[in-house]
Amino acid sequence: MKLSVIIPTRNRANLLHTTLKSISLQTFPSNEFETIVIDNGSTDDTKQVVENCNKDIKNIRYFYDPTPGLHVGRHKGLKEARTELLVYADDDIEAFPDWLEAINESFQDNEVVLVGGKDLPKWETEPPYWIYEMWMDINDFGHSLGYLSILDFGNKIIEIDPGYVWGCNFSIRKRTLLEAKGFHPDGFPQDMIKYRGDGETSISNYIRKNKYKTIYNPKASVYHFVPKNRMTIDYFCKRAFNQGISDSFSDIRDKLIKC
Repeated sequence: MKLSVIIPTRNRANLLHTTLKSISLQTFPSNEFETIVIDNGSTDDTKQVVENCNKDIKNIRYFYDPTPGLHVGRHKGLKEARTELLVYADDDIEAFPDWLEAINESFQDNEVVLVGGKDLPKWETEPPYWIYEMWMDINDFGHSLGYLSILDFGNKIIEIDPGYVWGCNFSIRKRTLLEAKGFHPDGFPQDMIKYRGDGETSISNYIRKNKYKTIYNPKASVYHFVPKNRMTIDYFCKRAFNQGISDSFSDIRDKLIKC
């Protein structure tokens, strides 16, 4: 077994079903990867959705942990993973058929510690013009819109800054994640947002600081669901506020380390 796919989820059984369906259709051999679903306190039929996939996904395991926080699930997946290559995905993605095959290929380079790919938008409704214009802007690599975790850097394998590998499609060597001391608190419900940390950003900063290699592989790609309630100015303002909390967390920690 070569890869561990780790999916934290909470009360999004319908979206999770689509994610797991795409995993069942991977070109990568089914006996070469495992799928770990961490249920962070769902009250819907999440567990039943996972159980229904037993016949289509060879090595799938379900764990329940009611403790709030996205990274509670991610760390539980780290603990339970049987392989050294961890493929973190959100419960609202739909993976390309060759997603896992491409991730495994990229890690054949022993210098590579982090792999990402396209995170293409799967719009619930037609986006307003201002979101579409933001998405169409081009940076040094291609298109990206961090507030919606969507990205497209074209069709060539390239080395990129680790800050462009986002949690919905985030593959990392276990030893690197442990070296970086895991994920910091993040992904809390809005009423607990004051406890938010900087999540996978802390991992990206660690990789950048140590000059480790990050690869963008266009085949290691997913569609990322963008619901209509995230295509509003109110959502972007809330997202910016939450980002400020995360940035403050990073800044304070860095200053304490220097002391």
